[in-house]
Amino acid sequence: MDVILEGLTKAFQLLAALDREVLGIAWLSLKVSGLATLFSLVIGLSVGTLVALTSFPGKKILVSVVNTGMGLPPVVVGLFVSIMLWRNGPLGYLELLYTPTAIIIAQTVIATPIVMGVTIGAMQNLPTTLRLQILALGATRVQMVWMLIKEARLPLMAGVMAGFGGVISEVGASIMVGGNVRGYTRVLTTATVMETGRGNFDMAIALSVILLLFCFAVNYILTYIQQRERPR
Repeated sequence: MDVILEGLTKAFQLLAALDREVLGIAWLSLKVSGLATLFSLVIGLSVGTLVALTSFPGKKILVSVVNTGMGLPPVVVGLFVSIMLWRNGPLGYLELLYTPTAIIIAQTVIATPIVMGVTIGAMQNLPTTLRLQILALGATRVQMVWMLIKEARLPLMAGVMAGFGGVISEVGASIMVGGNVRGYTRVLTTATVMETGRGNFDMAIALSVILLLFCFAVNYILTYIQQRERPR
């Protein structure tokens, strides 16, 4: 219990003192996970909507693959991205391994199936006659899709929150592709693992508290946006 109290005290001390290293780690965590979530939103929302609104052979298999990807282990993603970015790999010439960009790529791969799976479920849950009604009112197909997205915005925002939560809290892929380099690729989760391994439980708890505060703040903002205009 004393260790937990010391960790909580240290967390607020670090925040109050605006510790440069901790702020750098926290900012990098927010930046890479935020960008990964944004990229996964663009990919997952567009592809998920396309899959949900069209019929084609093998659709059920594709949806099953996407649903499987929603539980994809981060270490598997880290291994795959590491192989692709390794110096002898297909993308090795880009020299992205052990950089923040590599972490963003890995986290995008993790978050995209989550956003895509939620998008497919949300769009398919809309009444099948809604599309015909919108088109009958003179809307173009692009306008129809936009109106369907607005209609399904509550579960879609939940998908965004799930995607962000999945990447901000993951550690395996970030260590494998980022290397946990101090001042460059070290994020809150990898720093917590490192401090725990060193036996610095107070620092590990402090970093965990900061991570939880970050998650709460971001999800509060997203929840506020989600609940601002609830359908009646």
